[in-house]
Formats: sequence, structure tokens, C-alpha cells
Amino acid sequence: FFQRRNKKQVPSFRKLIKTSKVKLENKLKNKQFKQQSTIKKYRKEQRKLRQAVKDAVSKKPFPLEDPKSKRPVKRIEREEEDEEEALPLDMLDEDDLQLIKDLGQKASFLTRDLSSSEPVHIKKRKHESVIEKYEKVPRTLQTAPEKELIHLLPIKDKSGIIPQTREKPVTAIQQEEEEEEEPEVEEEVIEEPRQELTIEEHVIERKKKLQDKKIQIATLASAILSDPESHIKKLKELRAMLMEQDPDVAVTVRKLAIISLMELFKDITPSYKIRPLTEAEKSAKIRKETQKLREFEEGLVSQYKFYLENLEQIVKDWKQRKLKKSNVVSLKAYKGLAEVAVKSLCELLVALPHFNFHNNIIVLIVPLMNDGSKSVSEMCCEAVKKLFKQDKLGQASLGVIKVISGFVKGRNYEVRPEMLKTFLCLRIKEVEVKKDTEDINKPKRFMTFKEKRKTLSRMQRKWKKAEEKLERELREAEASESTEKKLKLHTETLNIVFVTYFRILKKAQKSPLLPAVLEGLAKFAHLINVEFFDDLLVVLHTLIESGDLSYQESLHCVQTAFHILSGQGDVLNIDPMKFYTHLYKTLFTLHAGATNDGIEIVLHCLDVMLTKRRKQVSHQRALAFIKRLCTLALQVLPNSSIGLLAMTRILMHTFPRTDLLLDNESQGSGVFLPELEEPEYCNAQNTALWELHALRRHYHPIVRRFAAHLLAGAPSEGSEALKPELSRRSALELFEAYSMAEMTFNPPVESFNSKKKDKFLQGDAFLNEDLNQLIKRYCDEAAPERPLDFTKCLKTSSR
Repeated sequence: FFQRRNKKQVPSFRKLIKTSKVKLENKLKNKQFKQQSTIKKYRKEQRKLRQAVKDAVSKKPFPLEDPKSKRPVKRIEREEEDEEEALPLDMLDEDDLQLIKDLGQKASFLTRDLSSSEPVHIKKRKHESVIEKYEKVPRTLQTAPEKELIHLLPIKDKSGIIPQTREKPVTAIQQEEEEEEEPEVEEEVIEEPRQELTIEEHVIERKKKLQDKKIQIATLASAILSDPESHIKKLKELRAMLMEQDPDVAVTVRKLAIISLMELFKDITPSYKIRPLTEAEKSAKIRKETQKLREFEEGLVSQYKFYLENLEQIVKDWKQRKLKKSNVVSLKAYKGLAEVAVKSLCELLVALPHFNFHNNIIVLIVPLMNDGSKSVSEMCCEAVKKLFKQDKLGQASLGVIKVISGFVKGRNYEVRPEMLKTFLCLRIKEVEVKKDTEDINKPKRFMTFKEKRKTLSRMQRKWKKAEEKLERELREAEASESTEKKLKLHTETLNIVFVTYFRILKKAQKSPLLPAVLEGLAKFAHLINVEFFDDLLVVLHTLIESGDLSYQESLHCVQTAFHILSGQGDVLNIDPMKFYTHLYKTLFTLHAGATNDGIEIVLHCLDVMLTKRRKQVSHQRALAFIKRLCTLALQVLPNSSIGLLAMTRILMHTFPRTDLLLDNESQGSGVFLPELEEPEYCNAQNTALWELHALRRHYHPIVRRFAAHLLAGAPSEGSEALKPELSRRSALELFEAYSMAEMTFNPPVESFNSKKKDKFLQGDAFLNEDLNQLIKRYCDEAAPERPLDFTKCLKTSSR
């Protein structure tokens, strides 16, 4: 009824795997042992065969005809030993003795060694076949110098065994002798007449070579662009052209290769950083497409690395004035090659801030910003500025700022000011404040499963899950960095910038870097920590009072001070009257000459000092500044006059009671003192803006328009109101719009069309009648043709 169970247990899967592994290992060992044994057998056979060939070929017997000839002692001893081992002739049969004598008369007998010969009835026939075949080879005569041969292993084919030999390598002494003889041969070759090319033929040949190289570069580049993953190895071929050795086209081909590779890397580089694979990823099984992509990425990174190394080497060789041994490129041409390499590095710095080796490019570019060559320095500075302007997150900017700060400190602040002026292009508008304030853009927190279960129904949970999944996908698709990370990077960057600025203010106050430092502080002053405000204002005032600064530098100090006070400095109880006084007394330093460019900084300062701090500015101070600005407008260029009049208009709107300056009746007591340096006590209310009447007759139409507008009280409506294109623009915009940098009137001066044009005399009407007749008579007369003989004059002069 019950079936009997099999007592033998079925082996488990693990046990099966274990046993199969053991079997496989045993099979592998047996296979290896078998292979080793066959290899040993083969080696043994080869050794025996080699010995047989050696015995048959290497030993040379001595001729039997001259037994009494003199032989070396060693040879005689050896032969005696052989004779002792051999049988005496008395014990040989007559037939055997006759056979030996017959063999001695044959040529083949000379190649045999009787001491090592084997019996004729030996079973192995291999040696006999080798010897027989070797005997059939014809002997070479001793007329030619005999070369020493080394016998190699023979080759076996269908026809039999073919012995192999090669010449013995030449010793060092013989090689030196040959080398000494070689130059003589070269000289003979040089002496042979060669067909020299003319200049035209040389130019044509060079053009042809260059065209071929261009086609080659274009073919490789187009192949890579068409399918980068399949043709990534062609980058190596293109990179090999960076070492072009043809002196006719070497420089041009190398430049073309550098530019082509740079453009290729910009096009085929992915928008992410390629990291090296881990050991687990390398050993894991992957699809063919993934494997192809990995190979492409590895090839791209390696070729990009080699390309950057090549560019670095070119720049280093140029800086160290080094040339390669081949001297294909001259030192003069190497500068142009190095400039192309630097330009490519700058392009890659800006175009690929996300890709591998970006920090290496930064380390190369930053020292070149301080290079002695102006073109190279400007190129690198412009590239860094461009990078700062387009860097939204701030990661790349932080890397550059760190390297620049270390470089400036390492050079003891003896660098070009342009290096620090690049800081002005940083896109930093806000930084991290103290941690007590909550972040505005706090990351959204998703509900946990327990919270959903408590508050939501089953259907609501389902919808909530789908909604959260969609939000996550959207956030990944946007790939937008959080505000927190951005602020953190900006804060770190700005800290390094301020550390650099404060070091220069403390240690190198007479450095040419000071204007760039003051300009930078003026821009980022609102982001400085409040704790440093007092000390910074004291330093700035000390710099102004020292008298070591130029006018523009002192204006930067004033601008920085008011930027500090206009931001977080509002809470501080600081009186900036000394800065107002400094600006007021130095305004007349500006004129239509070299200092005209300082108007831009003055307009910045006036906007911050008077317009934005209107509540802290007294009525007397506003009147004094308006009067001085109108006076200054008489002695500067037209675009500066327009800017100053536009600022006067803004101040008259900001401080409405200043219209009393348009009335010529004096108000109050006292007399206006224009030479007084204090704006509060110069009695500006007792004067009038008579300068506007002079400006109404200015040659520039926009200046005339502004003067008439201000004389009318700066109305916003009516016939004297300004047009929208003038009224809506700021003073700085108008200053730049009507700039005379191109040495032309802007707008162009209208031509003068007089109504009394017909009354003016034309040309010859101004001349006397007698003079007119004389001129006409001489013009009508035909000049007689006379031979020109200058020798008479020369003879007379020599006498």
C-alpha cells in the first residue's frame, strides 16, 4: 500500500554546485598536466634534434692528405684522446678498413665526426635525413669574407626539416668602426648634385602639402563628429598631428590641429563629469550598448587628458624658451603656437566648466593672467571674466577665486591689477546670513506612510503617492540646485575675496592693486559683515587723508564708504560728513582733459550720497552740491555735462525747495562763498544758477535742451518738458549714450543752410579783374615743346 521511500537523499543545489566545482578543478588540473607532459616531450625531441644538427654542422674536420703538417698542440692532444678511444686498426676487418678509406676519399666524409657518429643500423632515421639533406647543400668558396652564423631551431614542413641560421651580432668595437665609416658615406651622398627648388616651386609645394594636411584634419574631424562613439580612436590620429615634423608646414598644421581638437571636444563632450569605474562595476555583466558607452567615455577622458598635457607642454616650452631637439619650429614661431594653445585652454575653461580636469585648466590659466605678454594676459583675464558672468551656481567661480587668491599672496601682491578686476564680474548678490533666520526656499518634505495612514483615506493615499512621484521626477528633470547650496558657495567665494582685499589694504597700501581693491569693496560693500564696518571706514578715511591716492582712488574710497552705509550700515550711528566734504572740495579737479573719465564714479557717488540718503541730507548741503554741479558742467565734455545736468534734475526733484536757486534775488543773510570747502556753510542759498544761461547757448543740442528744461523748473509736462528718451534714462545711461570716445559728435552736428546763399561771392569773384585776365592769358597760351636738358644746369652748378 505504501510505497517504499528511497533512503538515498537527493543532493541539494549547493552540494551540486560544490561537487561540480571540484570536478571542474580536477579536469582543469588533468588538462594542465597533460599539456605540460606533451610540452616536455616536445622539448626533449627538439633538444636531441638540435644536438644532432650541431654535431653534424659545427665541427670542421682536418684534411687527411697532410698528416705530417703542423697542428696546434691542443688539437693534437684532442686527436690523441680520440685515437685512444677508437679501435686499433689491427682489430678491424679488412672490409671495414677498406670502407673507411673509401669514405675518406668522399667529400661528405669531411663533414662527419667519427668520434660522435652512431652505428649505421640505428633505428632513428631523423639524424641521417638531416645530415643527408645538409650534405646536398653546395659549399661556398672562401673568396668572400665568411660571416659568423648562429644556428637556430630548424623548421619542419611537409618536405622535411629546414635548418635556420642568423648572423652573429656585431661587437661594440666593430660597431664603432662602422659608425666611423658611415659619415664618409653620408658626405659622399651629400656631394651628389640635387635639384634645388626655386622660391615659387617651394611655395607651390608648401601649399600642396598644407592642403593635404587640411583635408586630412577635416576628414578625421568629420568622421568623429558623425559618430563619436565608433570613431573615438581617430582622436589619437588627430592628436598625433600636434607633433608634425615637416618644417615647411609644422607650425600651421599644429595650430590647425589644436583648434580642431578644441572644437571637437566642445562638441562631443557630454554634459556630465565622467568618473572612473569601481572594481564591482568593472566585473559586473553589462549590455553591449553600455559597454560601448563606457569605452567611449574612457577613450574621451584619456584623449582629453593627453591633449591638455600637450597644450601645457607647448606653453611651458615657450615660457622657458626651450626648443625640441628636432628644431622643426623656430623660437619666434613658437610664440604664435603658444598663443593658440592658450586660446584653446581659455575656450575650454569657459565651455566645459562641468567636465573633468577643469581645475587643472584653472591652475594653468591663472599664472598666465599675470604674464609679461599683454595679449596672453588679456586673453586669460577675459576668459575668467566670461566664466564668472555665466557661472550661475558658483562652483567654478570658487575654484578660480581660490587659485587667484593663493597666487596673489604667493607673489607678495606684485601682480597685474587686471587679475583683481576680474572679481568685479562675480555674480554674487546675496550670501548666507546667520542661522537664526530660516531659509526662504526650504526643501519640501514628503509625508511618511504613518502620517498618510492617519490623515488620508485609501484613495487619497494613492493620489498622494502619484503626486509625490511626479514632483520628484520634475525636480530631477529641472536639475536646479537648491538656494541653500548656492548661498553656501557664494558665501565661501566672497569670504576669500574679502580676505584678499583686506590683506592688500593692510600690507600693500601703496600697491597699484589698491584701485582695483577699492572698486571691488565698493561693489560688494553691502555684503560685508557689520562687525567690520567701523574699522573699514577708519581705514578708508586714513587712506584719503594720507594724500598718497590718486583722485579716482579717493573717489573709490568715498563710494565704498557710502555703499557700506547704504546697506546694513543704516543701523550704525556714523556721521559721514568728512566724505561729503572731500567730494565737494575735489569736484573741480575734473575737467575736459584726462580726468573726464572720473565723472562716471562721481555720478555713482552722488547717487549713493544724496539720492539714496535723502533723509540724512540737509537742505544746505543739497543746494551747495547743485550749485557746484552746474558750475562743473561748464568745463567738461558734452556727455559729462549731460550727465551732471541730469543729476541736477534728479536732485531738484528729490529736494523740491532747491528751486530758489532759479530766482536771482538773494535769500537770507550772508554771501555765497564758492572757495569754502564745507558745503554746509558756504551760503549756497544766496546764489543763483547763472551757469544755465551760458549752457543754453552750448553747441551740443542735448546740453541746450537740458539747460532750458532746468531753467523752466524741470517740469514733467508742458513745452519745456523733456522727451521720454531723455527723462526715463538715468544720469549714468545718458553719460554713456552720448560718449565722445569715437572722437565724433553724438548726435552729429547739423549742416548750416543759410537763406542768403546767393549773396556770397564764389571762388574767383574775390580776385582782382587784372589778376583774372593775367591768369586766363597764361592758361590759354600753348606751352612750346622744348627738349629737357638737365646737363647744362649740372655743369653750371659744378662750376
